[in-house]
This record gives sequence, C-alpha cells and structure tokens, in this order.
Amino acid sequence: MDTRRIGSLTVSLAGLGCNNFGNRLDEPATRQVVSAALDAGINFFDTADIYGGTRSEEFLGRALGSRRDRVVIATKFGHEIDAERRGARPQYVHRAAEASLRRLGTDRIDLYQLHRPDPAVPIAETLGALDELVRAGKVIEIGCSNFSVAQIREAEAAVRPGAARFVSVQNEYNLLHREPEAGVLAECERAGIGFLPYFPLASGLLTGKYRKGQAPPAGSRLQSAERYARLLSERNLEVVERLIAFAQSRGHTLLELACSWLASHGVVASVIAGATTPAQARANARAVDWRLDDDELRAINASTTPAD
Repeated sequence: MDTRRIGSLTVSLAGLGCNNFGNRLDEPATRQVVSAALDAGINFFDTADIYGGTRSEEFLGRALGSRRDRVVIATKFGHEIDAERRGARPQYVHRAAEASLRRLGTDRIDLYQLHRPDPAVPIAETLGALDELVRAGKVIEIGCSNFSVAQIREAEAAVRPGAARFVSVQNEYNLLHREPEAGVLAECERAGIGFLPYFPLASGLLTGKYRKGQAPPAGSRLQSAERYARLLSERNLEVVERLIAFAQSRGHTLLELACSWLASHGVVASVIAGATTPAQARANARAVDWRLDDDELRAINASTTPAD
C-alpha cells in the first residue's frame, strides 16, 4: 500500500471511513471490517464523535485493541451531539477531546479535526485550544472539515508563531461533486495541507450498483434515504454508465476508477471510503492501485459533468 503524508503522520493511500460503525454495523461486524482493513494494508481510520451516536469511536477503539499503535486514528468534533456537546469554543474543545480519548481507549488522537466551521467562535480561539492539546501530547496533528478557501486562509493567518496549524482539510469530493476544484485544492497545495475527500464514492453511486434504467437495490442507501435522491438524477446515471464502460474497457471496475482518480491528485492524502463488509474493505484497499495516465485522466474528465 502506498503512503502519503498528513503533517508528521504517514497514512495509507486508502483509508477507512468509520461512519458505519455503531450505525449500520454492530460491534462484531465492526471488528471484522477493521481486521480486514488492517490485513489489506490500511492504517488510516477516520471517525467522528457524532458517528453512530458516539458508538463509532467506541467500536473502533475496541476493534483495534492492542493494534492501536499500528494505525493513525483521525476523529472529529464540533457537530451537535446534543445541546451541551457542540461547537468549537475552547472549553468544549478540551471536553470533546477527553471524551473521544476515553471512547477510543487511547492516550492520543493522531489527527483531530474541527468537523465544521463555528461562526460563533473566532477561529483563533479554537486553534489556541487545539494547540494546548498538542502541547499536552493528547493530539498529534490538527485538521478541519467543510472549510472554504477564505476559511482556510483565515485559519492560517490566526496561527501564532510555533503553534499548531491545520495540516488537513476534509471536504466532499468525487467524480460527481467537483466543488473543491474551484479553489480549495489549489489552496491546500499552496499551503502544504493534505486534502481528504469525503463521500469519495458519492454515497455508493460510484460503486456500480446503481444503473440507469434499473431500480436501486432494495434497502440500499440511495433507495431508502430521501436526502440522497438528487444523486440518482438522469444526468448522474448517464455519467456513471460512461465511466463503467471506460473502466471495463481497461479491465477495471467503477470503484477502482473513482478511487484511483482521486488518488491521482497529489494533494489528496488518503481516499477514505466506508465499508460494511470485510470484502468491501479489501476492495477499497485495492481500488487505489490503478495508475491513471494523462490520456486516461483527460478521457475521464471529459466523460463527467459536475453535479448541481
């Protein structure tokens, strides 16, 4: 498995998104997926305090057990868990970190990410609290998520000399959602910040199981959740058909095309796709192995249309 850098951290090019843990997966199933990911060479696990109603961190920590030192754990804070646990005020940053450390059963968080901007709190105050966690050895590196170019620059300008700075940005990015290309990717490159694409498979649309003219699989995410309905637009399904044909013509799957296309961007530090089975975890690990050449990249980009 190839590796890349996030600040001082070395992470596998394929990571594992842990949003299914405690939600779609119970604890025994989580253990199976984690073990399969480790066996496949994945060392980067991305979770959040809100995932699975806080159970994702618990399940991940117990699934790793004595193997904790083999991996890089990333988690997030800031989304609303309840009325008392939300936001990015300094006091809460410390409280949230302690809770995540306890749930994960570890003495440090390798990458601690602000899940979304908090307009009620100056970013300098949040960064100050995060720096205190770094200095205390409870956090190794810090990152952010759902930040715009302006917010990335504001955070960069607010860092005190010698203090911790954001070394990663995690935003939605995939073949059907290209918003980061409007500036965030270039800003990350300029600032030496690793980019982490979430929803790399467009909530499953880029796995090939949703096809034009066919009903979505029973019980599938896009079939059962109204908020995902926009993804199943006629335009997106036509793009998917073109991409499937392109991948198959070269002996690959749509999954491999979607992940390898993301990995072809040097600023992308890790492609963190979720998995609900050991087989999916293994497939995700293999999916970044296709080295797309310039002609293939041009063909892929010509075949895609950004979603609304």
